[in-house]
Amino acid sequence: MTFVLDFNYPPADPAPVFLAWFDEAKRLPTPNPNAVYLATVDADGRPSARTVLLRAVDAHGAVFFTNRRSRKGLGIETHHRAALLFHWDPLDRQVRIEGTVTHTTDAESDAYFARRPRSSQINAWASEQSQPVEDRRALEAMASAVEQRFAGMPVPRPPHWGGYRVALDRIEFWQGDKFRLHDRIVYVRDEHGDYAVDRLCP
Repeated sequence: MTFVLDFNYPPADPAPVFLAWFDEAKRLPTPNPNAVYLATVDADGRPSARTVLLRAVDAHGAVFFTNRRSRKGLGIETHHRAALLFHWDPLDRQVRIEGTVTHTTDAESDAYFARRPRSSQINAWASEQSQPVEDRRALEAMASAVEQRFAGMPVPRPPHWGGYRVALDRIEFWQGDKFRLHDRIVYVRDEHGDYAVDRLCP
């Protein structure tokens, strides 16, 4: 069943709207409907963007996991804010999320890490993400060393690897129109946790 968002009379809570749109996206014949662009700013004010995979979402925020020493991790640790952009072209839809970023709990990070394939667990230890490496051979040697280190035993989560939760402080829904008269609404949360909703010009 397709969820129809009434842009003239939107619901008060944006989380169920996002979940409905996300469920529709997951039914698309695309390999990664949970792919999302993540934008951060470093300590010098330089923005950067990359793609990560959404692993969970609820009223408290959108969750992804990464190396916290990576460029994105360092930017988040500096400013504690980020922006996300989902783009589902077959549905002609976008969702933009902006908010404060917090760590997931150790239990949440441990649980997700334990579900990853062993090779991915090994590589989370081996890769000094965003740092220079001499060549592919050197990268594979780093992974081989970690494999030997944890031979015959479970791979624990690296202390520098874990989840981030981007709060739904501002969330915008965009539905495309073939003649460019798109529908847009934005929810902005106040200090009491309540949302103000505005319709925006395309």
